[in-house]
Amino acid sequence: MSSCSLPLPGLTARLDKLAYHHGGVSLPPDKPHAFVYFITIHNGSEHTVTLLGRKWVVEHSDGSRLVIEGDKIVGETPRLAPGEQFSYNSYHVTGCDARAHGSFHGTDELGRKIHVLLPPFELHVPAEPPC
Repeated sequence: MSSCSLPLPGLTARLDKLAYHHGGVSLPPDKPHAFVYFITIHNGSEHTVTLLGRKWVVEHSDGSRLVIEGDKIVGETPRLAPGEQFSYNSYHVTGCDARAHGSFHGTDELGRKIHVLLPPFELHVPAEPPC
């Protein structure tokens, strides 16, 4: 997110659903916990916006921190007219509990740099049931 961008009143991002998945051959042994998240970005502003990228910060309970920045959102640059929304899902793998938050950035039809924040959400690894 550029320091020259401004939040656009009415542009919102929300976590719709968070699902947990444990194990499986596709997950690395040191990160056996997968969290699938579903996000919706809604343009309640009076401006058409084009979302160009995202930034995520994941703070793990072991003290490590992962910052993910990049162009596009799941390979797309959504253009949202007033009243439109963009929904997608993705995932994060971890070896411990974590807290994630993010932002999406882009431009409006006037070329102004804008962003929207995604409120933080918790990734809690369920306790293993006793044997």
